Amino acid sequence: MDEPVVLVVDDSPTVRKIVQLTLQREHMQVVTAADGLSALAAVADVSPDLILLDIMLPRMDGYNICQVIRKNLAYRDLPIIMLSGKDGIFDKMRGRLAGSSDYITKPFDSSDLVQTVKRYLSAPAVRERIAQRAAVQRQMQEQLRWR
Repeated sequence: MDEPVVLVVDDSPTVRKIVQLTLQREHMQVVTAADGLSALAAVADVSPDLILLDIMLPRMDGYNICQVIRKNLAYRDLPIIMLSGKDGIFDKMRGRLAGSSDYITKPFDSSDLVQTVKRYLSAPAVRERIAQRAAVQRQMQEQLRWR
């Protein structure tokens, strides 16, 4: 119930599955999206605690998705980690300018991915969001139990 929610956005089913299994082993809930518009819908639907975002996506690239998310004050502090095969300094700077928190280059080591994700999930603002969601869920369960 107190598990963090991570949104994984990548057009590769293989990458999505690898990341999903890796993070679920670390007791994280994982929601996936294959393109930019699905990613934005998922952000609105599940309000994730962290986003892993590929750059090269159909319908809308990761830079634009990051910029759209950052325009919403509710998600201003949401950690967004770019996960991309592009490893040039220009690409990393463009990610920072779009509002990303960090940048992981594919192919990545699973332990490095987990370490980076956990570092951002341990931030006080993120821990508070997770605790608030858990409290609301417990309250809803209590209400349902008394009906």
